[in-house]
Formats: sequence, C-alpha cells, structure tokens
Amino acid sequence: MTAFLEGHDLWEAVENDYEVAPLLDNPTLNQIKYHKERITRKAKAKSCMYAAVSPTIFTRIMKCDFAKAIWDFLKDEYEGDEKIRGMKVLNLLREFER
Repeated sequence: MTAFLEGHDLWEAVENDYEVAPLLDNPTLNQIKYHKERITRKAKAKSCMYAAVSPTIFTRIMKCDFAKAIWDFLKDEYEGDEKIRGMKVLNLLREFER
C-alpha cells in the first residue's frame, strides 16, 4: 500500500497529515494551483485506501475523517501492536520447529 501511495505521490498526505491553510486574499495562479493540489492529494489518498480494502473493512474505516486515521487503523488491524507482533513471531517459530 505504501508503494502504491508513494507511486501516486500521495504518501505525504497520509504520513504527515498536514493542514491545508486557506488561501490568502488575491492569490496568484501558482498559489491557487498548489492549494488545490494539497487538498485533492488528501482526498485521493483516502479514496485509494477505501478502494484497496474489503467491504467489511471499508465499513469500519469510512468513519475516519483523515487519511492518517485510516492508515493508523489499517496498520493496527493488519500489523497489530508490539505485543501482537511478538506473539506472531513466537507462533511462527513454534510452527517452524514442528
């Protein structure tokens, strides 16, 4: 997933969870373009993550407002915390030793 988001130049929107400041009065064309790009990048990142998951997971992440929140949920769901990862390693070692 990170490779996909990086390939589409969307990873920054997920990783940094930046705030998009409102445009100033009388913005230049470059400022307008940059502002729009930053806003749409966040929406595209959310959309990509929505499209990549099963309908069951989608119903659980659709309440998340930000791409970073979706990413954190998916990371916890599929990777787990330190304790769970440790248990997975122990289970794999036990299975390998059989």
